[in-house]
Amino acid sequence: MGLDWLALSDDEWVAIRLSLWVSTVAMFVSLPFGIFVAYLLARGKFWGKSILNGLVHMPLILPPVVTGFLLLVLFGRRGVIGAFLSEYLGIVLSFRWTGAALACGVMGFPLMVRSIRLSIESVDRKLEEAAGTLGASPVFVFATVTLPLILPGIIAGMILCFAKAMGEFGATITFVSNIPGETQTLSAAIYTFTQVPGGDVGAMRLTLVAIVISFVALLASEFLAYLVGRKVHVE
Repeated sequence: MGLDWLALSDDEWVAIRLSLWVSTVAMFVSLPFGIFVAYLLARGKFWGKSILNGLVHMPLILPPVVTGFLLLVLFGRRGVIGAFLSEYLGIVLSFRWTGAALACGVMGFPLMVRSIRLSIESVDRKLEEAAGTLGASPVFVFATVTLPLILPGIIAGMILCFAKAMGEFGATITFVSNIPGETQTLSAAIYTFTQVPGGDVGAMRLTLVAIVISFVALLASEFLAYLVGRKVHVE
C-alpha cells in the first residue's frame, strides 16, 4: 500500500480548508471583544465583575453540547436573537459555516480573555501613569504604552483561541450539525470516519493533519512572541 493512504480526498481537503477558515474567522472576530473584556476584568471596578468573569469562563465549565444547545436556542432561526437577525438583517447562523465560527469563537473566547487579562495585569501601571502625566489621553496611553506591552499575551490568546476552534466538536455539531462542505469541520470529519466501516484510515489521515496544523500554530505563536518581545526590549 505504501504511502498511498496519506493522499487526501477532495472532501477531506474541503473539511481542512473549512476548519482553517472557521477557526481564523472565530479568532479575529473574537479579538476586539477579547481585549475589551480582558481589560474590564483586569482594571475595571464595577458591580457584577465576578458575574461577568463567570459568564466569560462558562463555556470551559459547561459540556460543549450544552453550549451548542444554548447557541441554538439563542441564535437559531426561531431563537431570541436568531429570529431578529434572520428577519431584519438576513443573517442566518444555524446550520451555516458562520454558525460554526460563532460556536468556535464562543468556546475559544475564555482562553483568549484569560491570556490577555494576565498580560494586562502584569503591566507596570507606573509606565501608564507617566504617559498620563504628559497629557496623553487614556485611549492614547492604551494604544502606545499598554498595547505594545501586552502583545505577547494577545498573540498567545489568539493562538489558544485558534487551537480551541480547530479542535471544537460538541458545540459546533449541536448548533450547526455536520453538513459536508458547509459545516463539516476537521473534527466532525474525523468523527464521521469513525462511524463507518473502514473509516479508520481516513480518520488517521485527518488526525495527522490536525496534529501538524496545531504544531505549526504553536511554533508560529512562539516565533511571533519572540519577535514582539525582542522589539519591546529594544525600544
